[in-house]
Amino acid sequence: MRVLIVDDEASIRKTTALAVETMGHAVATAATGARALAVLAEEPCDVCFLDVKLGAEDGLVVLEKLLQAAPSLAVVLVTAYANIATAVEAMRRGAFDFIPKPFTPDQIRAVLAKVAKARALEQRVRTLETQLADSAPVVELSSAEPAMQRALELAFKAADTTATVLILGPSGTGKSVLARELHQRSARREAPLVTVNCPSLSRELLESELFGHVRGAFTGAVQDQPGKVAAADGGTLFLDEIGEMPLEIQPKLLRLLQEREYERVGEARPRRADVRVIAATNRPLADAVKAGRFREDLFYRLNVISVALPGLSARPADLRGLAERNLAFFARRLGKPVQAFSPAVLAAFAGYAWPGNLRELRNVIERAVILATGATVELADLPEEFHAAGSRRDIQVGGRVTLEELENEHLRRVLASARNLDDAARTLGIDPATLYRKRQKLGLS
Repeated sequence: MRVLIVDDEASIRKTTALAVETMGHAVATAATGARALAVLAEEPCDVCFLDVKLGAEDGLVVLEKLLQAAPSLAVVLVTAYANIATAVEAMRRGAFDFIPKPFTPDQIRAVLAKVAKARALEQRVRTLETQLADSAPVVELSSAEPAMQRALELAFKAADTTATVLILGPSGTGKSVLARELHQRSARREAPLVTVNCPSLSRELLESELFGHVRGAFTGAVQDQPGKVAAADGGTLFLDEIGEMPLEIQPKLLRLLQEREYERVGEARPRRADVRVIAATNRPLADAVKAGRFREDLFYRLNVISVALPGLSARPADLRGLAERNLAFFARRLGKPVQAFSPAVLAAFAGYAWPGNLRELRNVIERAVILATGATVELADLPEEFHAAGSRRDIQVGGRVTLEELENEHLRRVLASARNLDDAARTLGIDPATLYRKRQKLGLS
């Protein structure tokens, strides 16, 4: 690393520089805050050892100036007047660490190792974020559809609160994506978002995963396990497919929601957790309550803010934009020059029911990009069920079809090719409200 040493005593600068150089790092020195800023302007540094008493200058003020000039700089405050209040204030202003004078080479080595470890972790996080971004297309939480717009508006109003949110919608509609966005828009964004997939485990294992267990609680429990509620403390707990949660665990979840208390499996001592709960389900919970599969009191506790996400077939004005963003992503990821969909493909998309919603759209387009041989995705690149959807688009002007069939087909095609609802309405020469009603009549919304 490149290390900057800022101290008004020449002897301290010299001995510290020598120690740092023998550890294999490059060194720059400065006697004043102004000179330190000049050094940073000439060449970036990774670490700075900064004296709190820098002649007539206040090291804490210099600290703020250095971090303004180089936000990623790890500044280690050094002083012979160490006290807790100074250390706390230094950390509050952004210092990486704090060591007292006189310090030893071992202390320097330890703090440099700490910086190196932190930098390695930061790089690892950046790498993982890049890999995650490259693994799936970004789902944009915006829409031209009134139903989706209302759902998002309601969700985002509740984002920066502690209210429990229940996200409803068929599988593949983006419920987990919305949960992550709600967490990111909340005051808890710096704390963890912890996901529990309720259908993935048996009742016993789900209870242990959710609340944790103590050693010896059951066969195989060889050590204490904190559980995901503890992991989410201070953050958000996302319960995916809450409708699948076993009835036996539901009272314990209700206790967590009402009292912020829970117990680990095999332990009688109650623990407290500050978690914000977001739940999602593709099942009508009200029906599950009537059938006795879901507790009524838990349902009402979860149903503080209820957000219903429509299926993809109810979002015709969004379909083309969503498809094109997926196309661009997979073309880039697979290194293929595919740039557009043929009119037949767009018509097939418009006529298809999309039972798998956004997830199915992603899979269909990934497959199409793999199979495409030119710059355009053709109907032959789509699965067989889309060929049937495309064949229903054989209605022609002057053909043996009714005016109603002709109008309905024209509406479908315009909606499939338009950028948004307003664009489609302008093309058709009608106002958006009329188009909205016609879409509802066709079962497209």
